[in-house]
Amino acid sequence: MEIIKAEPDMKDIIREITHSTIDAVYPLYYPHGAVEFFKALHSEESIVSDLEKGNTYLLYEGDKPAATITVRDDHIMRLFVLREYQRRGFGSRLLDFAEEMIAGRFSEAVIDASFPAKTLYLRRGYSEMEFNTVKTENGDYLCYDVMSKKLK
Repeated sequence: MEIIKAEPDMKDIIREITHSTIDAVYPLYYPHGAVEFFKALHSEESIVSDLEKGNTYLLYEGDKPAATITVRDDHIMRLFVLREYQRRGFGSRLLDFAEEMIAGRFSEAVIDASFPAKTLYLRRGYSEMEFNTVKTENGDYLCYDVMSKKLK
């Protein structure tokens, strides 16, 4: 398992991991409009912007990209692990990596937690700060928590 800083020419890899994970997991938790909202939120333009700012990382298992994470200041974003690599510690490894980066400059990490990931964050010591809803297409709602964790 190796984590590298992603470069702008890796945008297709980041998009594939992100959208494949959303397509595989999120329909189990959210209605169609919310799933499409997530995919639009993680558009190619958004991914490229983070890549150009040096905020995005890839986790490789051997020579295969398996997961990605983006860190903006104290905010952890776009943590996605391909379905076939889930439940193998890759998400935890990326969270460790992000928390170490953040701890050098901030006293806490903040994350917007989707329903599928909330349990992981709770187990990792994150606590709920606020609950949000966003109305999406077809009158569907996207619900998520903003969570934070004090860092040492």
